[in-house]
Amino acid sequence: MTENDDLESDGLTPEQSLALIQGETRSMKRLFGVQVPVYYFVWGGAWLVGYLLLWAAWPGSPSPVAVPLAVAAPVFAALILGAAVASAVVGVRSNRGIKGTSDFVGTVYGISWALLGGAVGTIGYALIRAGSSDAAVAIYYTSAYALLVGAMYLAGTMLWRSVDQLVIAIVMIVAAAVTGFFGAPGNMLAMALIAGPALLLGGVIALARLRRM
Repeated sequence: MTENDDLESDGLTPEQSLALIQGETRSMKRLFGVQVPVYYFVWGGAWLVGYLLLWAAWPGSPSPVAVPLAVAAPVFAALILGAAVASAVVGVRSNRGIKGTSDFVGTVYGISWALLGGAVGTIGYALIRAGSSDAAVAIYYTSAYALLVGAMYLAGTMLWRSVDQLVIAIVMIVAAAVTGFFGAPGNMLAMALIAGPALLLGGVIALARLRRM
């Protein structure tokens, strides 16, 4: 029996089968694409607000508004933790009802945000216990989380073949590499103003692309 015979036995012509396959492909792309703006917005918001708060709270900061470090630090930790958890939840929930390789890849990608975020935080705590200075720890956390996000967006580039994710990944990795040279708290202000808007802009672009699907 030929392929055409199989198609005809299903009651579909080759043209109808092709249209069906294309429609399912678009649906899958849209399903996975829905995740992307969420990653952009939650991390962009956490970056912009969190690092501005830390910059304003750092002793000797030139910020025009003084924020107690006892307030800024917990808020920043909550924003980063919330972004990691939200990313994990979105990644797992978006794959409900999907079986096979796509389900596995999407779930692992989502969980990776929380796992890697927790690892970065734990290593930073170990550095604090080892006696690292506040300035050194501030540089570590700022650059390490940026590197984490950059690496995850590189992975997203491969999964969704998304050029905008590649651009954001490069921005985050470069920011991770260079902002430390500003010292604390200058690195926090630089990271807030570089990474925060870049991620939020990426979210807007991802939403616009999603609406065209």
